[in-house]
Amino acid sequence: MNAAVTAAAPAAAPAGAPAASGGRLWQIDALRGLMLVLMTLTHLPTRVASPAGQPFGFVSAAEGFVLLSGFMAGMVYAGRERREGEAQMRSAFYRRVLKIYLCQAALLAFLFSVVAVVAVLLQQDAITGLMRYYLHEPLHALVGSLLLIYSPPLLDILPLYVLFMLISPMVLIHGLRHGWVGIMALSVALWLGAQFKLGIWVYEALAPAAGIRVPVVQTGAFEVLAWQFLWIMGLWMGAERTAQRPPTVFPRWLLYTAIVYAAVCFVWRHVVGQVPIPQDAGLNMLFDKWQLAPLRLFNLFALLVLAMHYAPWLATHLPRVRALETMGAASLPVFCTHLVLALLALALFGAPVATRSLWIDAGIVVVSFAVLYGVALLSQELDRQAAARRKARATRGVKGQKVPSAPTPRSSAALRH
Repeated sequence: MNAAVTAAAPAAAPAGAPAASGGRLWQIDALRGLMLVLMTLTHLPTRVASPAGQPFGFVSAAEGFVLLSGFMAGMVYAGRERREGEAQMRSAFYRRVLKIYLCQAALLAFLFSVVAVVAVLLQQDAITGLMRYYLHEPLHALVGSLLLIYSPPLLDILPLYVLFMLISPMVLIHGLRHGWVGIMALSVALWLGAQFKLGIWVYEALAPAAGIRVPVVQTGAFEVLAWQFLWIMGLWMGAERTAQRPPTVFPRWLLYTAIVYAAVCFVWRHVVGQVPIPQDAGLNMLFDKWQLAPLRLFNLFALLVLAMHYAPWLATHLPRVRALETMGAASLPVFCTHLVLALLALALFGAPVATRSLWIDAGIVVVSFAVLYGVALLSQELDRQAAARRKARATRGVKGQKVPSAPTPRSSAALRH
């Protein structure tokens, strides 16, 4: 995802900013919609995938997804804790966790049944290679995937989301009660440990004792201990937004440094390609995506500074794209659908090759986005109907209550609030 626009989320929706209908922040929905567009273009097996990957430097769709998801969780659930209390906040978190887990289970079932059959019948190496462990160890793969241990490629983002959401109530409560300094220090320490393969060492030490037979290379490409840093940072930023703090003002030296670093990475990516130092694997690890390596993180921070600094101007001058807002408002069903489409395209057409007709690639892209937008519209309508039913139930409940004929001024104020 374009981390620049994603990281702008906190600043793009300042306190008091106009919201879309239904109380939603249209800036947030538009950013999520743009994120989904970039991820879809990257994951569909077409000629567009490579140019669409990391378009703003050495920062991918995944960084934006995790950072913005953490920000949204912090903003929404910190507000809920202030309004309804800790118990209601925890309950809401765990309901969301269950929903995301069921989505992941449905995607796994689709991969292990429909996609597996099509890929084997058509002998598509692109998809059989993606699920090689399942084809060789179906029982262990099935059990491991349901335990969120085995994560096939493309299906390794939602397990991160589930894990981070599970720990978020405890983290958020501690941050709201005692501050975020200790939490952020621990998060940075875990990120640093991930740079030295701490997570891999822990897994290989504990997995045999727990009877887990899934190889570490099949547990997903993302280093959990590194990527938790983005989630925790997003959670903190979202929670801080609910506290109505004044906007951050960056010193000029930091702003100019961010401009230079972001510009160098942008030009470098588009001149050299997505691999920054192809001739030196060791130096290239400093930009590694999966362990969120230091130079990659600096690129993200540079874009974050620029996005937060210029977000008010961008929010005022950029036109609103309703299609992006619609897709962003239905981010979870649209995200899951884009994975279904990407897996189907891989099973039916294989990896992108130069000999494939341009019309086939164009058809894959057009049909995919038409389906995604249709899913977003359907989700929007279902949400509207559910909201109407909740409102009707609440209205019937109020009518069924005995209302005092002459409320005191104090009780009138309570009713208004």
